[in-house]
Amino acid sequence: MTPTTLRLRLLCTSVFFGFLAVAARAEVSIGEQLATAVSDGSIALDLRYRYENVDQDGFDDAAQASLLRTRLTLASGRLGPVSGLLEIDDVSSIGSEDYNSTENGKPQYPTIAGPQGTEFNQAWLRYSTGDLDATLGRQRIVLDRGRFVGAKPWQQNEQTYDAVRLTWKVRPGFAIDASYVNQVSRVFGPSDGIDPADWHGDSTFLRMSYDLADGHELVGFAYLLDVAAQSDFSAAKTGNNSSDTFGVAYSGAFSGLKVLARLATQEDSGASELDYRAPYYIIEMAAPLGDMRLKAAYEVLGADNGVGFGTPLANGHGHQGWADKFLATPGDGVKDAWVSLEGKLGPLALTARYHDFSAESSSVSFGTEIDLQAQWVINDWLTATAKAAVFEADAPGRYPDTAKVWLMLRIRL
Repeated sequence: MTPTTLRLRLLCTSVFFGFLAVAARAEVSIGEQLATAVSDGSIALDLRYRYENVDQDGFDDAAQASLLRTRLTLASGRLGPVSGLLEIDDVSSIGSEDYNSTENGKPQYPTIAGPQGTEFNQAWLRYSTGDLDATLGRQRIVLDRGRFVGAKPWQQNEQTYDAVRLTWKVRPGFAIDASYVNQVSRVFGPSDGIDPADWHGDSTFLRMSYDLADGHELVGFAYLLDVAAQSDFSAAKTGNNSSDTFGVAYSGAFSGLKVLARLATQEDSGASELDYRAPYYIIEMAAPLGDMRLKAAYEVLGADNGVGFGTPLANGHGHQGWADKFLATPGDGVKDAWVSLEGKLGPLALTARYHDFSAESSSVSFGTEIDLQAQWVINDWLTATAKAAVFEADAPGRYPDTAKVWLMLRIRL
């Protein structure tokens, strides 16, 4: 354990228990507040059905999955400064099962990471004041739009964290977000398959944000990921994902033009058997174009000693193409130049995006991708989505041609 990691964990732990001590000294009528917490609570049911088809070179048959995720969320009202939440997810097949879920033993089909099963997605208690929240338990954590730490919401089985998390508004315009995590419940669960369902270890996430001016924010972050080795899995699937990532980011708006710039560096840490130090950077811009919105970005995940800048906890699906070819960064890195157009046509929200992928430390062109989506919010509780991704390979020996289609219906009650 590095001295930096130790200091960050001690900070998270000491501040959290200090505020719990304050809560314990507060004089409250537990009976009255307990009744209020129950009466002010809520129950929500979220049904998300998805049909997915994957046609990938190298497989004789396309994969087809027909999966329903059922989510039940029970949220309490406040008991003084304390509230709680319990969320249960179930993923079940209600149709075709001709796909490799990573744990169903069907490697003859392309992978659709949708293992079936039931588990607690979230279960936490939260202590809240006007400026500080402390959350203990299994929870959703999304930082920097999920680029390095996220919940992978596109997957039917979401990624959540067993953690202590503090968010503290130190003063107007300055905030600290700190988490200590000892388990990651991954999208490959709830049971182990060819990938571990859970990662254990001692990870720390620290993010500090400062408002430079209205609409302009500066962020500094340190994401210290420590994944313990597991005897049933190789180091590539466990300990080699340990890393220390440090970086800064700026976001701002200039007369309708929105700008994001982010710079980071990453090196091996913890149980990793690797030896590398790789860079990351992105510049992204967005501007109105009539009734539409035009976005463009250039993002680079570098490499060193044959190891690419890793983002194993990221919401990868939303950042480097919906075909999910680069969820694991290749050993020569990846450059992603993309442009997208978003807007509405009647009741439909439309998105079209074009990617050009190439290696960062070699002359290899990986290929291009087109992503398309149409979404219709029919009413407050029903949403329909049609989505497609087509990846055309320039280096088919590394990344084969792949076409994916999704049809989704979501009901929220």
